[in-house]
Parts: sequence; C-alpha cells; structure tokens
Amino acid sequence: MNMNDILLAVLVIFVAPVIGCLYAGIDRKITARLQGRVGPPLLQPYYDVRKLLSKDNLVVNPSQNFYVVVYVAFLILSLLMLVLKADILMIIFVYTVSSIALIVGGMSTGSPYARIGSSREIMAILAYEPILILYALAIYLLTGTFKLSALVDASTPLLMYTPLIFIAMIVVLNIKLKKSPFDYSTSHHGHQELVKGMTTEYSGPGMAGIEIGHFYEYVFLTGLIFVFWAVNPLIGVLISAAAFFFVTLIDNITARVYWQWMLKLSWTVLLIISIVNIAFLYFSGVKLV
Repeated sequence: MNMNDILLAVLVIFVAPVIGCLYAGIDRKITARLQGRVGPPLLQPYYDVRKLLSKDNLVVNPSQNFYVVVYVAFLILSLLMLVLKADILMIIFVYTVSSIALIVGGMSTGSPYARIGSSREIMAILAYEPILILYALAIYLLTGTFKLSALVDASTPLLMYTPLIFIAMIVVLNIKLKKSPFDYSTSHHGHQELVKGMTTEYSGPGMAGIEIGHFYEYVFLTGLIFVFWAVNPLIGVLISAAAFFFVTLIDNITARVYWQWMLKLSWTVLLIISIVNIAFLYFSGVKLV
C-alpha cells in the first residue's frame, strides 16, 4: 500500500459517514415529500446521533455494545477494500461478518423482539448472499480476476453484460437498507410489530454506533451499484443515486411482506435471472477489455 492509498483510506474513514449522513437526510426528505409532509432538516440524522451520544450508556447485556464496535469496524474495512479496488469476494465476506455481528448483538440482549428480528435478519442473509456471490462470479468471468481494479481499467462498463444481475442487486439494496417490503428484521422507525426488531434494546451510545454504521453502509451499498459503471465515475454516481431514489420510492409505495415471500422471490426469480446472466457470460466467453 503506497502513500496515496493511505491518504485515500483516511479520507474514506472521515468523509464516508458525512456522505452517509446526507444520504439518510435526503432519504427522510424524499419520504416526507412523497407523504405530503415538509419533513425534518437535512442534517437530522446527525442531530440524532449527537443526541444519542450525549445519553447514558444503558445496556441489557455488557457485551452488546462490543458487537456494535465489530459491526462498524468490519463495515469500515469492507468499504475501504471497495474503494481500494480489492478482491470483491473478500469484500463480500468481510461485509457479511458485519451483518453477523449485529445479529449476535441483537440475540445477546435476550429481548424476544430483538431475537425474532435477528432471526429474520438471518433469513435476509440467506436471501441476498447468493446474489452477491453471483455478482462476484460475473466480475470474475468478465475480467478473469476478482480484483475490482480490472473493472476500472476496462473500456466497457460491467452493466453492459450484467443487466439481469443489476436488477437483482437493486432488490439486494432494498433488503439491506431495510426498506419496505423487506423491513421486517428492523426498521428506521418503530412502526412494526417488533418495535425496532433486533435493535430494540439499544439506546444511547450503542444506538449511535449503529446509526454511524448505517452511514457507512449507505455508502458501501451504493458503491456496489457504482461498480456497474466504474469506467466513468460521473455516470456511476448517477446510476447509484437513481438506484437509491428508486429504493426509497419502493419503500413508500409497498407494504411489508413475510420473510417467506422474500426467500421465495430471491431463490426463484432473482436467482434464476442471475444464473441466466452467468450462463450467458460463461458460454459466450465475452471479456471486458
């Protein structure tokens, strides 16, 4: 790792949560406008985190905040690996560790709401993880390597050969951002039958840590969409922003579904179209140059 990579890593650590905070604020603004409301200030997510950090550190289990630290640490690591154009397969594995840490943290509180929410999050991982693996496989088939640097050096964008996987990844984005109809493990507002699901027993600094993790996660997930057009950063950012707006729109026009429905959708429609795309790449032998 050279000096430029170190400076980029430091920049990502400090700038990513700012961008993620703005993402969250824009999300609330769009949601409010779609519902005919004015909505909170753009920086309301920052105000929320600042207020949570000022509260007492009350915990149900002494170890629950440790899992929040693991969650945020592995999110930052996965984002750094993404920005440094590392191995996409390793990026996905590191990102999965962060999700598992949050699940274990929810389980450790002993709350029935948190445990049910954590169990539902496990179902979500089973739903989207195969799509992420096929996403990485598509990159390998087109470039001959799992390194994301090969996509940046290519002259043709990834999206030109993976439109079906792109569609599946939009659904994965919806699942991971906890948007309707897939916000059944937890949600940004306590408006479901599980209160706040797996984060129900978190408050104060612990909850602030989760919210900061969400800021990094916003940037990471939209970064995965950016990769589809990494050859042109401007177009990549526009596609990521469009995907983010689309997911927010879907969140406001759909109702929550059962986790069984999500598994059926993922393991049938999404898996089938992704495999069809992979089969096309394998048998056609096309390569990004």
